[in-house]
Amino acid sequence: MEINEQVQVLQDLIRIHSVNGNEVAVAEYLQKLFLAHGIDATVDAFGDRRANLIAQIGAGTDPRVLGFTGHQDTVAVPNPERWQHDPFGGEVVSGHIYGRGAADMKSGLAAQVIALIELKEAGYQPAGTLKLLTTSGEETGTPAARPLEKQGAIDDLDALVVGEPTGGNVVFAHSGSLTYRITSIGKSVHSSHPDQGVNAIAGLLHFIEQEHALFDDVGDDQYLGKVQHCITIIEGGKQANTVPDLAHLFGNIRPTAVFNNQQVTKRLTDLVDQINHQTPFQLELKVTQSFGPVITKPDNDFVQLALHAAQRNYPNDVELKTINGATDASVFTLNRPDLPVVVLGCDSWNMAHQTDECTTIPSYLAAIKAYKQIARDFFD
Repeated sequence: MEINEQVQVLQDLIRIHSVNGNEVAVAEYLQKLFLAHGIDATVDAFGDRRANLIAQIGAGTDPRVLGFTGHQDTVAVPNPERWQHDPFGGEVVSGHIYGRGAADMKSGLAAQVIALIELKEAGYQPAGTLKLLTTSGEETGTPAARPLEKQGAIDDLDALVVGEPTGGNVVFAHSGSLTYRITSIGKSVHSSHPDQGVNAIAGLLHFIEQEHALFDDVGDDQYLGKVQHCITIIEGGKQANTVPDLAHLFGNIRPTAVFNNQQVTKRLTDLVDQINHQTPFQLELKVTQSFGPVITKPDNDFVQLALHAAQRNYPNDVELKTINGATDASVFTLNRPDLPVVVLGCDSWNMAHQTDECTTIPSYLAAIKAYKQIARDFFD
């Protein structure tokens, strides 16, 4: 493909509205693109306009399988009026491509798709299989990665590249992600007599005070550092002159190998039990999402292969890194904990979910080259 064609693919993807849904439109676009270049791709729609797509090239005479994966959904655009560029315009300005998903992660997805197409059109036929797995709902609980894992789509992989934004750095480990909800149950009364009721919001405040230091004694993970945690949503009260009898909060925690999801859940459970026994407040805990950390040691052969490919193709200096974000790899490695995984993509993780999200064209083009290099080095 010419550079303008490569850029056009990413622009097209950004212009498809796939905010927390409608991934079927992305999958159908990619299927047509693959078909136009002689590659079969299967779209697996599973209702509510959601879909996965699987495409592959290779002779299959070598049993090894290299996987690439990317998600088709994006997060929402809560304040579009604050954007200087149309969130769904795919505008190109001064070497940057703007739009929701430009970084996270339609750039990485487009680069993976183009890598397969260009390898095939260059006459490269790996002896093994190069498989692309595109998913839905990565931003909202991985409703697509889980069925793929259960269907065995990951079972034959020997290594996996996740195309999330890394600025060319090769990420060999990332934290897990655990989201929970605390429900505070109180007693509603008129606000002129608050002492006769139990304020559900006050119950949440009591939890928040304790949660602030809940993981202070946990040691640092060798690769992932501290357990990161924060309260992200608070809901409570319906009327200013009524003591609320119900309130909720949501929190998110990033478990590590040193302090895993089960240990995090136990600590939350113990805190809720303590509050319920020692105060007038009654709290209920529900873990709504739980993904484990993913770690491939930095001296692993595949990690080093990916690092060398990135170093040869990105315009900036690249190195081995870790991140506290989570990816679909947490699901894909549930029954394959030893599967070598790297995260490698276009411009910085810090651009993900931001106002005026963007990626640079040089980084995008470098990702395409790096993915092709990884495939060639893996099989040759």
